[in-house]
Amino acid sequence: MNYELLIPLILYLLAVFGLAIISRYKGSKQSGLSEYLIGNRSLGGFVLAMTLAATYASASSFIGGPGAAYKIGLGWVLLAMIQLPVAWLTLGVLGKKFAIEARRHNALTLNDMLYARYKSRTVVILASMALLLAFFGTMVVQFVGGARLIEAVTGLSYTQSLLLFGITVGVYTTIGGFRAVVMTDALQGIMMVIGTITLLGATIYAGGGLGEMVRALYQIDPALITPHGADHFLSQPFILSFWILVCFGVIGLPHVAVRCMSYRSTQALHRGMVIGTAVVAFLTLGMHLAGALGRVLVPEIDTPDQIIPVLMTTVLPPAVAGIFLAGPMAAIMSTIDSQLIQASATLLKDLYLNYMIASKTDQRNITSRLPRLSLWVTGILVMLLFIAAINPPEMIIWLHLIAFGGMQAVFLWPLVLGLYWKKASATGALASMLAGGGSYIVLTITKPDLAGVHAIVPALSLSLLAFVVCSLYCPNKKSRMALQH
Repeated sequence: MNYELLIPLILYLLAVFGLAIISRYKGSKQSGLSEYLIGNRSLGGFVLAMTLAATYASASSFIGGPGAAYKIGLGWVLLAMIQLPVAWLTLGVLGKKFAIEARRHNALTLNDMLYARYKSRTVVILASMALLLAFFGTMVVQFVGGARLIEAVTGLSYTQSLLLFGITVGVYTTIGGFRAVVMTDALQGIMMVIGTITLLGATIYAGGGLGEMVRALYQIDPALITPHGADHFLSQPFILSFWILVCFGVIGLPHVAVRCMSYRSTQALHRGMVIGTAVVAFLTLGMHLAGALGRVLVPEIDTPDQIIPVLMTTVLPPAVAGIFLAGPMAAIMSTIDSQLIQASATLLKDLYLNYMIASKTDQRNITSRLPRLSLWVTGILVMLLFIAAINPPEMIIWLHLIAFGGMQAVFLWPLVLGLYWKKASATGALASMLAGGGSYIVLTITKPDLAGVHAIVPALSLSLLAFVVCSLYCPNKKSRMALQH
């Protein structure tokens, strides 16, 4: 076992635990459901930016994406950069109006917002089930990415690494709730930036400079330095539709959208948009470029997903590699903790508390015991995720993108049009969810020839059509306008 790498990792995990405990103590003065789920809507601009960037950056960004760049070449780096404005778009489209409506209806979760708008329990239940299913898929990806990272740099077995990762994330997420998640996200975002600078700089230095490494890629395979990548994998239709999947469609991701109801002021929102955009752009370019250039230094590797941890141990001294292992580890942990807290909120508040507990007195009693109940829910979820991640796929990015697109196909139009279109109805929202989610699943499984277009494009198109047609022909009758426009 490589203790030079393992000890810095353990120290980092202890720091995360410590910050979670401090966050819990800080939030204890304002305990309650609002504190536990959204931190009493008190995020400043920097923390908002870092938690949004850290939540968006994940195992796919730090493990799967660089692995694809290693295999496909600089074309994948170019493709990844189309997600640059994701923070600007998300906070710009949802941010202000989403926060206003959340405060007006005292909404604490995404499903609270959907119910306030559509007054339909069916919409909430369907949304909850879709969210839990998609979250499970994306959380499995984070578990696999975290375990592979620990395995590659510490010498622990994959199963031991998976167990260590699961216990760590499960415990510190439960300790402090949302406030602990966003505060650790801020720390993890900083570590992601430092780790990216260190790894990319060391990689270019070890390869003799950027120009030399690009020439070396050309000698390995000329296609590695073309926009279409190795085997001409990246067609123009795929590139254009991929922007929908990894940038525009992110507006509809529940764990990203919930950040839009947790900031404290308009000034914080604007600052978060600027800082978040810069951080996402920097992390995306740095990690994907390191993955592509890593082909020069490590030409043969068993699994492309291993390139970042292997590269860290190749170009950095062991002690330094152990310290900056926290960068990609932070990206993975900051995504999984956000999804765990949202999954817990969906099960406990959106389903159990709202629809299975009728008495207001009982609801208040349950609310006071929410952190304890969340401990059990989180523990069960972690055990299920551990089981699902024991036999991982070769490249996790494809599983991640499937779950990623599924959430967008279900939530994008009910969220955006629910905010901005007065005629949006519950029937339209239901039809949109079923049409979008159903068509995306069918297209993903059957894989018909779409001339290079990603399945998310026809899925979102059908979802939009169903929403508009059903909203016009089946408008809300009793509560035509749940939100003020």
